[in-house]
Amino acid sequence: MAASRARYVGLVGAVLLAVAGYLGGALPDAPLGVTPASIWEAPDGPATLTCWLIGTVLLVGAWWSLREGAPSTRWAYATAGLWALPLLLAPPLGSRDVYSYACQGWTYAHGVDPYTVGVAAAGCPWLDTVAPIWRDTPAPYGPVFVLLAALAVGLGGGLTGTIVALRVIAVAGLLLAALCLPALARAAGVPARRAAWLALAGPLVGVHLVAGAHNDAVMLGLLLCGLLVVVRRPGRPAELLLAGALLGLAVTVKATAVVVVPFAVLAGMPGRYTVRALLRHCAWLAGGLLAALLVTSAVSGLGFGWVGGLTHSGDSEQWTSPPTAVGFVVDYAGALVGRDPQAVPLVRAVALLLLVGVLVVLWWRAWQTLRGSNDARRVARAEVAEVDGARVDGARVEVARVEVARSRVALHGAALALVATVVLSPVFHPWYATWPLALLALTAARTTWFVLPAAAAAFLALPDGTNLARVTKAPGALAMTALLLTVMVRTARTARTARTLRAPRAARRR
Repeated sequence: MAASRARYVGLVGAVLLAVAGYLGGALPDAPLGVTPASIWEAPDGPATLTCWLIGTVLLVGAWWSLREGAPSTRWAYATAGLWALPLLLAPPLGSRDVYSYACQGWTYAHGVDPYTVGVAAAGCPWLDTVAPIWRDTPAPYGPVFVLLAALAVGLGGGLTGTIVALRVIAVAGLLLAALCLPALARAAGVPARRAAWLALAGPLVGVHLVAGAHNDAVMLGLLLCGLLVVVRRPGRPAELLLAGALLGLAVTVKATAVVVVPFAVLAGMPGRYTVRALLRHCAWLAGGLLAALLVTSAVSGLGFGWVGGLTHSGDSEQWTSPPTAVGFVVDYAGALVGRDPQAVPLVRAVALLLLVGVLVVLWWRAWQTLRGSNDARRVARAEVAEVDGARVDGARVEVARVEVARSRVALHGAALALVATVVLSPVFHPWYATWPLALLALTAARTTWFVLPAAAAAFLALPDGTNLARVTKAPGALAMTALLLTVMVRTARTARTARTLRAPRAARRR
């Protein structure tokens, strides 16, 4: 699809999604606990679902068609902004979480600890707008976002004003991310036009981060800003402290951001990768991060109660989480033989242990790769010192190439850490795919393998927040488990083939 055509096809899609929002979006007075069938039977149901489906197809198709990169970075930003405009003016779409944010902010603003009681017990006046599953659940977010939600309540006054303020906060997070993307793309050696397009123009961003006002936008903005500081100003104590503070703020919005921190340490090392340098840089970055955690917890007056609230983030059970899907399938198999194994909690626990192991392996591989680059960097530096004036520029280009490769290894490790977190977490919502998407847009050589799942995730929710995973539990769990097994088998075959190809080369070297 030509770029100019893609721009206007996507705009039509965004407008249709906004229309679907006004017809049957997550409006404050919309009925809760509905199903796709009941939406269809509503007075505007057929028009709502038709606009939503066609709009999603058009927006996804336009984004997909330019997955290798927009014509220019400016064009990518302009188009992403154009697509976001109708969604910025639409009612909340795809989720009712923004009403939970509003009630959690109201709870804190009225002197109640949102980490000890749910919004129902706190007496939030907008309780009827909150999805039933979250009414009695303490807030699972960090103190920075609770403070922001309370600020939105103070600025907005009523419910509508609060929702507008929360959307402004989410857009501010996206703008911060947009400011950081070009420099991060240059540091990683990828076209900024591709990074900006994949990270900002996707349907998940427009629907869930702009219209849905999810706090993931704020987390991503702070996360990318922290990574940019360590990449642009590596090795300097003041910059490492600042980067650690920014990453700490991201963690105190959503704790998921913590998996990126070990890779940020690697990205912030300018010289040789040695254990001594690692410990020194880790200390400075950790100092900034801990300072952010301590200060925000103290300023909020909530201490570290938010850590306990994290345990409630998995209260929802959906097959879109691979561990949960496997647990469902085990339960189905048990039912066939008259058993009730209740496997979901166990499989989720195993997956979290596996996640820890995967994160360690990813970091170790990045560390080993970067340590192996020490010699290449030393040689490149020596060439700059030794060659005559006519060749200095070329030698410096080689030094820059090595530095780009090193930054890309660290950032790609962070991206894969977020992929593993999304895949192995107890719960998955469509907007979670935006976490790794932003960093993969900066580092991945191929795009289809992560753009395709992000495109598919755009179809998992309806405009009023109905989650299609809840009404497709059994077939979805079976399909997800089958997909997981297929990926595992193919990965094992690829690894075995790679070992087979390496063996003759190793024998020849001996």
